[in-house]
Amino acid sequence: MGAPDSPQLGSIEQFCKAAELGSFTAAAEFFGVTPAAVSRSISRLEKRLGVRLFSRTTRSIKVTNEGELYWKECQLALEQIAEAERAITGAQTVPSGLLRISVSAAYGTYRLLPLMPKFTEAYPQIEIELSISDKIIDFVEEGFDLAIRLGIQRDSRLVAYKLEDVFLGVFGTPQYLKKKGTPRSLNDLEAHDCIQYISPNTGRPLMWIFKDDLGNEIDYPIRSRMRILNDALGCIAWVNAGGGLYQTYRFAATDAVARGDLVEVLQAHGGRSRPFSILYPQNRHLSAKVRAFVDFLRSTLSVLPAQ
Repeated sequence: MGAPDSPQLGSIEQFCKAAELGSFTAAAEFFGVTPAAVSRSISRLEKRLGVRLFSRTTRSIKVTNEGELYWKECQLALEQIAEAERAITGAQTVPSGLLRISVSAAYGTYRLLPLMPKFTEAYPQIEIELSISDKIIDFVEEGFDLAIRLGIQRDSRLVAYKLEDVFLGVFGTPQYLKKKGTPRSLNDLEAHDCIQYISPNTGRPLMWIFKDDLGNEIDYPIRSRMRILNDALGCIAWVNAGGGLYQTYRFAATDAVARGDLVEVLQAHGGRSRPFSILYPQNRHLSAKVRAFVDFLRSTLSVLPAQ
């Protein structure tokens, strides 16, 4: 028998289900017990923790702030236990369950989403929940299984694999270039409307990167009166509307260039790329669903043409 203050797995499971369903009665029906039994179990849990997990009225329950935090942590712990059991019993041969992925906007929209039908067809028992946003995430607080982000991460709490290096180009519409002229050198950018992306990580404009006339890699500071905060897709929409020039990933402009809607300029100074990485928490058991997604993405991207 465990110590009096040790965690009780059954109580934690009932608490998580009540928080998920918003009802002691619904949780009781799920576990085949009475609502009073669930209420007593959660009360014992609250007494042991010394906090209120639910605000109760005669008609409803609501998870408290403390309860919300505890719920998210407990969900991760219960899933790790389930994964461990599946691993040792051999039930992990078929990846399944909910996979929550956070991915930056441009990469998610133009690179990841076109690949997802192939993944969901290969793994029909995995549910996918995608958050497509450039904002910084907290894995534990927000409950994500993995993330795809720009750059090589130096966080010791995370496992990171580089997926690929993605090449960049500067693009504008034919109408814009007819009006403003086509830049032939980097100095010509001073006379153009250049759309800037403000990074949520630094709060500063993302540098445009080029090669100079000698082939040396350079960072080029853009001065512009047109800026978009935290939304790379907004920058792409602006350039597609003829608002100016924008340096973006070639995969985001491929279709528009093929249709003649966009034109790449300054190609003599191109050839620079940025890396994208896939990340997941260091201390989290690597579930079959996460492993399946990581392996799928790395193998699929390895055979795609360079962008």
